[in-house]
Amino acid sequence: MTISIQRLAQTVLLGATALACTVGIANADCGIKSGRVSIVGNEFPAIKTVAANAATCASSTVEVKSNLTADHQKINLAGMSGNPAEYTSAVIATSSIVALMNEGVIRPLDELVAAHGQDIPKNRLVTIDGKVMAVAFMANAQHQVYRKDVLEKVGVQPPKSYEEMLETAEKIRAAGIMQYPVGGAYAAGWNLGQEFVNMYIGMGGEFFKPGTAEVAVNNDQGVAALEMMKKLTGYMNPDYLTHDSNATSAEWEAGNVALMNMWGSRTGVLVDTEGSKPEVYENTMVGAPMTVGGGAIPATTLWWDGWTVAKNISDADAEATFIAMKRGSGPEILNDATMREAVWMIEGYKPAPINEGVMQTMTMGAKPYPMLPYMGLLHTALGDNIADFLTGKEDARTTLADIEAAYTAAAREKGFLQ
Repeated sequence: MTISIQRLAQTVLLGATALACTVGIANADCGIKSGRVSIVGNEFPAIKTVAANAATCASSTVEVKSNLTADHQKINLAGMSGNPAEYTSAVIATSSIVALMNEGVIRPLDELVAAHGQDIPKNRLVTIDGKVMAVAFMANAQHQVYRKDVLEKVGVQPPKSYEEMLETAEKIRAAGIMQYPVGGAYAAGWNLGQEFVNMYIGMGGEFFKPGTAEVAVNNDQGVAALEMMKKLTGYMNPDYLTHDSNATSAEWEAGNVALMNMWGSRTGVLVDTEGSKPEVYENTMVGAPMTVGGGAIPATTLWWDGWTVAKNISDADAEATFIAMKRGSGPEILNDATMREAVWMIEGYKPAPINEGVMQTMTMGAKPYPMLPYMGLLHTALGDNIADFLTGKEDARTTLADIEAAYTAAAREKGFLQ
């Protein structure tokens, strides 16, 4: 599978100084005669905006509904596998589109683009093996978030590396300011797997033997990545294995955390006036992603989010879905309120200060998440096994061996390995 996410990122950077468009789209005439639109996706603000604006295409003959949930990756494949599919569109990201393609539940969009999307910039068309399979609408990445006031109290600058983060966390604890100053989406499963992916890339690791689907994480970089993750958990809430992005954000808003690695798409809610006290939201700052182990590559990954159209639906529903999702992610959605929700890959986007973390991630040359057909199997194996190391049940080499064994079994079952 081939797609240039760096090309997407470069276009965002080049277009970032454009002026915002503030046209309202309530009661939009989308030109859909009839059809069914059913959207499944994550629940963070930018996706809520896209779904809400797609819903303006609803009429007496057009149904538009959405199911936005943190469990979207657990239900989107099943919900698109029926005939007809329950969901006509899944909002996906760099990694999650692969599972839908592997199972053949989303359709190429080339004909729909030709008929209804000729004005969509080519940089937004996610082309995989020569076919348009999704339309991207935002870039995303995990980067540093910190409390300016807390760091000032201990007399330090925002850390540039995870090693510096540990030193800063110890100073905050020693000063009696916070017992658990570090936050992170370390929930067992997908989130935990993603944190390893970030750290392993920062350590300079390669996930697979060159040109093959044979896994290769049981090495010195893998051990170093696990050990750094464990050191960080020593400064996290003891319930860290239950903390996804939502729970980690709640910890931040409660004033319990001063340092964390968080998705850019989540930072807008951390600086609004809802859910936290002024001392928290007024001092919440974003920073560049951190390095680790003396490396120059940020210990993070670059992502895009976009939308797809289901395969197992009527052509009328597919057309309605394409037009509604195009409307939902078009320039009309940009205004003063939505501009800060994401690094939009939409003409007219103007970055807000809270988006600078993602912008810096791009300029620092962060690697894209590996968009390989079998990467999802490794990600699952990582998320299912790392907790045993973090909780002291296994050593690093045993955990990595378990990960490789789990991946290899799954890859053989799927036909990626003999």
